[in-house]
Amino acid sequence: MRLSIVKCHGSGNDFPLIDARGLSLSDGEWAGVARALADRAGPVGGDGLLLLLDGDATHPIGFRMFNVDGSEAETCLNGLRCVARAGFDALAVDQAGVRLVNSLATVARDADIAAWVYTVRETAGPASLDVTRWPMHVGASRIVDAPVAPLGERLFTAVAIPNPHLVSFVEAIDEAELVRIGEQCEAAPDWLPNRGNVSFVVVGADSLFVRTYERGVGLTNSCGSAMAASTYAACLTGRWRFGEAVTVLNRGGLVRAVADEDAMVTLSGNATFEWAGEVSVDADAGVASDLVVTARYPAEVEAWAAVAAQAAAFR
Repeated sequence: MRLSIVKCHGSGNDFPLIDARGLSLSDGEWAGVARALADRAGPVGGDGLLLLLDGDATHPIGFRMFNVDGSEAETCLNGLRCVARAGFDALAVDQAGVRLVNSLATVARDADIAAWVYTVRETAGPASLDVTRWPMHVGASRIVDAPVAPLGERLFTAVAIPNPHLVSFVEAIDEAELVRIGEQCEAAPDWLPNRGNVSFVVVGADSLFVRTYERGVGLTNSCGSAMAASTYAACLTGRWRFGEAVTVLNRGGLVRAVADEDAMVTLSGNATFEWAGEVSVDADAGVASDLVVTARYPAEVEAWAAVAAQAAAFR
């Protein structure tokens, strides 16, 4: 099949995006498309696949996201901003409700965080502390600054928004340990059959730095729901303040974040389009070929590169 795509990213979390309104592929076919387009060895590459879908009267934008391995995520907040931008363009609006797989969100065009950086504000939640819904079988219904027995003595806070996250606050990032714990969770053990995301978070004077091992992806430069979960966990545990904005940094860049006491989290961040094109996909084989780029957005790419450089220096 021949598909039109936009290559985009939110905070360095990069994706091919498809306007899938009117397309009638099965879930299995979309999983194959995701494996083909997200393959870093193929012509496109990315952290997954984003789909813009039809919504309904109150939530006119529909959203789905498939991981690199073809599994479907409950959400992807970095990707949601990109789909929101595509939806704004398609519907000629600048704010909307979004229907996700099993939750809702609101999105709106926001003041640009820098010149030429298209910025979207998104609100998701409420965050949930009930780990039995993941499910996570560890003899507790909630985990806040407490050990997770199969993972040893390290303290975690478990938050779903709605993707499940284990957040550990650290003095410095031990990437080898993060990968080790992430791989344990990625293996879908009996106590965590649907897997989970793991983040190590360093708290600064006015910022959080988040490093994440993402379910279905692995170690990633950025994960939007991890930044949201980490912000909520920081407020819940007294490391930051509910209702007060914080800069959340990662290797891909940054977002502005606010967590409220009602467990809603708002992120404002970029939705950068890099290029648009067409590509052939064999969904059964999970292979993409014959990419033709039809448009590029160099001003946006350069503008975000400057922001990312500033974020790296700030970190």
